Amino acid sequence: MARQWEAEHVVDEPLARELVRSAFPGLAADTVELAAAGWDYTIHRVDDEWAFRFPRRSVVLAPMQRELAVLARLPPDLPVPRPAYLGDPTDAYPWPFWGSRWLPGAELSSATDVERCALAPELGRFLRRLHATDAGDLPVDVVGRADMPSRVPRTREELALIASTWEAPPAVERLLDDAARLDTFEATATCHGDLHFRQVLVDGPSLTGVIDWVDVCRSDPGIDLQIVFASLPPEARPAFFAEYGPVADHSLVRARVLALFLAAALARYGRDQGLPAVEREALASLDRAVAGL
Repeated sequence: MARQWEAEHVVDEPLARELVRSAFPGLAADTVELAAAGWDYTIHRVDDEWAFRFPRRSVVLAPMQRELAVLARLPPDLPVPRPAYLGDPTDAYPWPFWGSRWLPGAELSSATDVERCALAPELGRFLRRLHATDAGDLPVDVVGRADMPSRVPRTREELALIASTWEAPPAVERLLDDAARLDTFEATATCHGDLHFRQVLVDGPSLTGVIDWVDVCRSDPGIDLQIVFASLPPEARPAFFAEYGPVADHSLVRARVLALFLAAALARYGRDQGLPAVEREALASLDRAVAGL
């Protein structure tokens, strides 16, 4: 299977400084620090207060334009990046890039179980508001996360690729069989679309940011609710749903399948890229996702 995270362009710190200074003379860029390198972006922290995102793959370029438009339309009190600087392609780097205020916090994987339980109501309120937001004309389910007839086989493939590290219990096959029969869905919610633990920033029990919106779309809310099963302890689920509200059973099935799919993919990514903390959190996510099946 091809590694979908392979970068076509990587912006290192010297190049990031050059690009920011050239495009935005008002920014000193005296300090430039690599903050993260994901599948879609290389992110540098500039002068301690700005986060600049540089696309790593050409497939991200069109979704990035949708991301920028949606971020400007989301409710102003939601903790998301707000585009403040838009950089044009240059001879040194062929793609546009953008900057926003630095959001504090660490990835959700840094939180303890106690902190995650305390976080659950706030995360429920965040997703309730997001899913009810009219963010304009959005495509439906841009990467087919809600389409179970295609997602179930891909989930089985991802689980097979990590079978030497994590063995799925028998209940997973029953879940996948049930999910495969969900052949239609309603795009009732504005969804982040890729809401795994690396996209959620926290400060202990507090939500400080939700980042990387290139897969934003209209879809079944289950494609975001997967984070409940992957990243919250099972005992925190009631507190989340008390704030979020009722959810259809078919959305919960989709959420559980996607929790397995994303966690398995992230476990493989963490191992391939030499990121043991990512692999550990992804494997723990798989354990949480099957709890209660």
